[in-house]
Amino acid sequence: AHEIIALEILTLLVESPTDDSVEVAIAFLKECGMKLTEVSKNGINAIFEMLRNILHEGQLDKRVQYMIEVIFQMRKDLFRDHEAITEDLDLVEEADQFTHLITLDEATDPDDILNVFKFDAEYEATEARYLALRKEILDEGSGSSGDESGSESGSDEDESGKEEAADTTILDNTETNLVALRRTIYLTIHSSLDFEECAHKLMRMELKPGQEMEMCHMFLDCCAEQRTYEKFFGLLAQRFCQINRTYIPPFQQILKDTYDTIHRLDTNKLRNVAKFFAHLLFTDAISWEVLSFIRLNEEETTSSSRIFIKILFQELSEYMGLTKLNNRVKDPTLQMAFDGLFPRDNPKNTRFAINFFTSIGLGGLTDELREHLKSQPKALLVPQLVEALGSGSNDSENSSDDSSSDSSSESEPEPNKKDKRKKSKSSKKESSGKSKKSKHKKKKSKNRKKKKKI
Repeated sequence: AHEIIALEILTLLVESPTDDSVEVAIAFLKECGMKLTEVSKNGINAIFEMLRNILHEGQLDKRVQYMIEVIFQMRKDLFRDHEAITEDLDLVEEADQFTHLITLDEATDPDDILNVFKFDAEYEATEARYLALRKEILDEGSGSSGDESGSESGSDEDESGKEEAADTTILDNTETNLVALRRTIYLTIHSSLDFEECAHKLMRMELKPGQEMEMCHMFLDCCAEQRTYEKFFGLLAQRFCQINRTYIPPFQQILKDTYDTIHRLDTNKLRNVAKFFAHLLFTDAISWEVLSFIRLNEEETTSSSRIFIKILFQELSEYMGLTKLNNRVKDPTLQMAFDGLFPRDNPKNTRFAINFFTSIGLGGLTDELREHLKSQPKALLVPQLVEALGSGSNDSENSSDDSSSDSSSESEPEPNKKDKRKKSKSSKKESSGKSKKSKHKKKKSKNRKKKKKI
C-alpha cells in the first residue's frame, strides 16, 4: 500500500489522543517508522510534532508518556532496531509490484461476498487450475522433488547436530554471566546523569527470562550502599514498574525477603531501604497489599523491624501528609493489608500498636484502634483475682495475731505487774545516785582549777 494510508492512520490515532490510541500509534510507528522516514520525511515530522504536543500537555498516563519518550529516542537512532524490510524476506521485485493507492476517506467496496461460503460443483477442476497458475507464478517445476529430498537430508543432519549439541551441553556453575550482568547494571547506573537516561539505557539491555529479579536487586543494593538516601534510585525503580509491569512482583518479593532479614542490615542501610520502598508505595508503583505480611506486636517484631516500620511510615507521612495517609489506612479495600499493622485480635497487641505509632509521632493513625479498645469489655484477669484473694487472707491473719497479743497482755497476773514496778523504782534510784556522784566530781575539779589559778 502507499505511504499515504499509513500517515492517515497515524493522524487519525493522534488527533484525539487517548491512552489506547497513542499506544497503538507508537506500536505502528515502530514497525513503519524507518520506511516513512525514507519516503515521506515531512509527514513523519508532522506526526512527531503532534506527539511532542501531547507529551507537553501531560494529560495522558505516565506509562504512555514514557512510551512517547522512547519512540523519540528510537527516531534519534533512526529505527535501527526495527528495520523496514528484513533481509530474510523474499519479496517481489519493485518493478513487478502493484501499489494500491487507498485513502481512509474513499468509499471502497470491502467485497464482503468473499466471506460467504459458496458450494463449487467443479472443485477438483478449479483446484487443478489454481495449482497450475501457482507453479507458473512461483516457478515451481521439476526441481521440487530434488528440493524435497535435499530438505529431508538437511533436516536429518540438523537433527543429528542438535542431538550432539544436547549431549555436549556445558553447565556454568560459576555464575559468570550473572556476575557480568550485575557489573554492567552497576556501571550503567553510576555512569548516568539522571534516572531517565539510566532507565533508557537499561531498557535497551536484552535480559533473559528471570533476570528481572537481578536488576531489581541491583537497584536496591546500589541504593543501600549510599551514605544517605538518593531519590535517584526510587525514581528509577518507579519508572521500571510503570513501564513494564513484570517488575512489580520482583520488587514486592524483595520487600518481603528484606523484612525477614532486616536484622542483618546496619542502621544506614536499613534507613535507605525503608525510604526506597516508601517511595514505591507512595507512587503506587507497587501494591499496598504487600504490607499484609507485617505483624506489629511484641512477639513477632525485633528492634530492627520496628525501626524499619518507623522510618517507612514517617516517610509515607512526609510524602502524603498525615490526612491522606490516614485515609489510605482506613480504605476498606486495603483492610487485609493493614490487619497486621493495626491488630484488633488481642487487646495487648492493640495497645502495643497504639503506643508504637504514638511514640513515632503518628498517633493520628490509631483513632479507630483506640475506639475499638474502648468498646472491648474490661474482664478481670485470673492473676489479679489470685493476688486479691491472697492479700485478703494475709490481712485476716495479721488482725488475728494482733488481737491474740492484746488479749494475752491483758490476761497477765497481778504479781508479775508488782515485780515490774519494783524493778523500775530500783533502776530509777540507781540512776539518781550515779547522777549525784558525777555532780560531786565536777565540783571538785572546778575547785582544784581555782586553787591553781590563785
